[in-house]
Amino acid sequence: MINPDQEIPRLRELMPASGWMKTRIRSAPSQSQAIATDAPRPWRSIYPLYINFNLWGQLSVPERDLLFLQHISWVTGTNPLKLDVPRTVAAVGAAATLFEIFQGNAVGILMAGGVSAIAATRVWRDSKGPSSKIMADEAAIYVAQRRGYSRSDAARHLASAIETAARIEGRRSLAFNDVLRCQNLNAIAGPAPVVGQPASR
Repeated sequence: MINPDQEIPRLRELMPASGWMKTRIRSAPSQSQAIATDAPRPWRSIYPLYINFNLWGQLSVPERDLLFLQHISWVTGTNPLKLDVPRTVAAVGAAATLFEIFQGNAVGILMAGGVSAIAATRVWRDSKGPSSKIMADEAAIYVAQRRGYSRSDAARHLASAIETAARIEGRRSLAFNDVLRCQNLNAIAGPAPVVGQPASR
């Protein structure tokens, strides 16, 4: 088992400056995941990263580094207030729903509320979906390169970390989103290094 008193300071040194401001590392020995954090919310400024150090110690150091940086990149890089189309529709729909409530128009409430709910569902799905996680993967690789990893090695270690985490957490197979992420990471990593030859760093 890893000593949290040693690992937490190491992880703090690893994280980018944005992580220092927005995240806090917490020990969570009873959780089933090696590392977990809540999805970004507009009203939250600080996110705890919960680590089960019993499971965490079963990952290699490079796997831990890249998995940690991926979680940091996800919570610091996802902007719940970004005004893209779904968020704009959700906001307008919510305002229209309130207006119809004041007007007492039941049909208008149902229509505006329905549009707002559909848009809000889309926003939630996008924040949890593969696109936001793939963007966080690539951001983690970028930070890892500044910490001495090559781009290909960082991608390879993160793909390995996703697979190892699933195994040690007792999951029988990867989730669909994780399969897509691993495919993208393996494409970035390229062919595996030939045995007997050092990997690029």
